[in-house]
Amino acid sequence: MIDMLVRLYALPESAALYEQVATRGVTLRRARAFEKHTVAAFVRAHFSEKWVSEIEVAVTREPVACFIATRDKQILGCACYDTTLRGFFGPTGVAEEARGLGLGKALLLKSLEAMRELGHAYAIIGGVGPKEFYANACGAIEIPDSDPGTYTDLLP
Repeated sequence: MIDMLVRLYALPESAALYEQVATRGVTLRRARAFEKHTVAAFVRAHFSEKWVSEIEVAVTREPVACFIATRDKQILGCACYDTTLRGFFGPTGVAEEARGLGLGKALLLKSLEAMRELGHAYAIIGGVGPKEFYANACGAIEIPDSDPGTYTDLLP
């Protein structure tokens, strides 16, 4: 799977999307250190153990590098950055029952905006699955010859 590059200085406007998500009763915010086990349990239940490791790194960053979407004290999705490598976005995922609400894009933009605020001009989305989603959501472009990129000699 290829990597994609995002120009953080040219991100789309996000206020309307965040307002739309809020009208559905969803809160977008950074995870808190004392919620690490809760976010990890969500990721374990919906995604993978490898992602759990990355979530645990993201929650220990300063500032916390993991955003979550919640409703009624339940996590619906999460997105992280600076986990696999500095300047990388991901992992990110939304629970199947919450897909279609715009949460994936909202969490993506929250993370990319946070990276921009840290002084990054670009972000890398590593090992991309849905290329069209990232191209449409944030103008990401493919990085030539980036497969397998940094994801080699992976342990089980």
